[in-house]
Amino acid sequence: MDFTTITIQIPSDLLQQAREIEKESLDALVTEALSKEIKLRRAWEAHQTIIKIREEVKQKTGVHPSSIPLIHQLREGEGRRD
Repeated sequence: MDFTTITIQIPSDLLQQAREIEKESLDALVTEALSKEIKLRRAWEAHQTIIKIREEVKQKTGVHPSSIPLIHQLREGEGRRD
């Protein structure tokens, strides 16, 4: 992994807490936290995209009836074509 040196400002109390609980270097802690945050934000963005697409489909096609009753009927043998 290629590293870049940056300068950041962190609230003093947050930095102190990080130093008290973290056994690894502060660099490792920040790298891990940033990586997790990026994954979280990408997942949230994907979730929002799914919600948007669902709404668009719902607007175009309307609400579809539930398939659960049909599945129950098929499991109970009604309407099977064996």
